[in-house]
Amino acid sequence: MAFAGQLGKFGAVGLVGFVVDVTVFNLLRSTVFDPEIVHAGPIYAKIVSTVLAILANWIGNRYWTFGTSRRPRALREGLEFFAVSLVGMGIGLFCLWLSHYVLGYTSIIADNVSSNVIGLGLGAVFRFTLYRYWVFAPGRVDAAPAAPAVDRLTAGPRGLVGER
Repeated sequence: MAFAGQLGKFGAVGLVGFVVDVTVFNLLRSTVFDPEIVHAGPIYAKIVSTVLAILANWIGNRYWTFGTSRRPRALREGLEFFAVSLVGMGIGLFCLWLSHYVLGYTSIIADNVSSNVIGLGLGAVFRFTLYRYWVFAPGRVDAAPAAPAVDRLTAGPRGLVGER
């Protein structure tokens, strides 16, 4: 698939993930994880919202954005996707932490700008690059699982082939 088409699909899937992320983040940040109730509330809210967005994004990217190059080993691909996404989440969390706890910008608007604009933008560049060239790389070949011993050996006139 052409780069531009993939990038467009990635953006559309990312938009769905963005809506999930921002909605859940703001809901949690202004209720159960309000920083006046829980000191690290914004960080906890961001972790929960990002994990939910990661799940939505994996489904969209696996079956639509990179659907033609997805691999048959969904568990391995999912673990790789989640690992890349966790690093991307770390980028957003770092931006939120820096803004909220180091620079002292503690309003809900500042938290959204640092985590959902700056952090998400930087994380998206990182994630797209690794999804395209590692997780869903079209030329990537998975190592075939070892065949059971009975499949490798066949009976021949001198006994089992491969047996010497």
